[in-house]
Amino acid sequence: MPFVPSLPDDAGVRHILTLHPAAGRALIEFHSAVLRTDSQLTAKDKELIAAYVSGLNACQYCYGVHKETAKAYCVGESHIVALLTDLETAPVDAKLKPILAYATVLTLTPTKALQRHVDAIFAAGWTERDLHDAILTVCLFNFMNRLLEGHGETLKNSGCRDGAFRARARDLSRPAAAPDTAAPSVQQALARQHIGRCAG
Repeated sequence: MPFVPSLPDDAGVRHILTLHPAAGRALIEFHSAVLRTDSQLTAKDKELIAAYVSGLNACQYCYGVHKETAKAYCVGESHIVALLTDLETAPVDAKLKPILAYATVLTLTPTKALQRHVDAIFAAGWTERDLHDAILTVCLFNFMNRLLEGHGETLKNSGCRDGAFRARARDLSRPAAAPDTAAPSVQQALARQHIGRCAG
């Protein structure tokens, strides 16, 4: 059972955000601003970072959902798994590895972030805006992992399995009409989250 009695047994983020609707709407808007606005760091890259950070934190709910969402962008599941085994040898774009290395530091040992980590990111061809977007994505998913775990929404408690993760990812990838009110509900705001499909 979740830690919060009013939450259903299979609760996910959408249920938690209804506990404080104003904060929920703000958080969904933050998701949109961080994850669905491209710099050089694309939404595909950000979903990979989301899955990676969640995997580092062993947040099985967020890892499961964002692994499936990254797969919808044609990121191979084996690539995501390999990242958590050995970042250096994982078959991902070499340009992205300094960002993922920095994500590791910010997630596991944030007080050990150093200038050399950022210099490696710039040396790979990323801009200050790209760095900022990467940091925001890492921060967002450390927050989300703790939001889920803090409410007791673990894999065991939520009853989530691969099918449920795929369903959550489909929710994230389903285009939806814009809300018809000036102050969308949390459910409407969640519906506005969508990703591009694989091409070809």
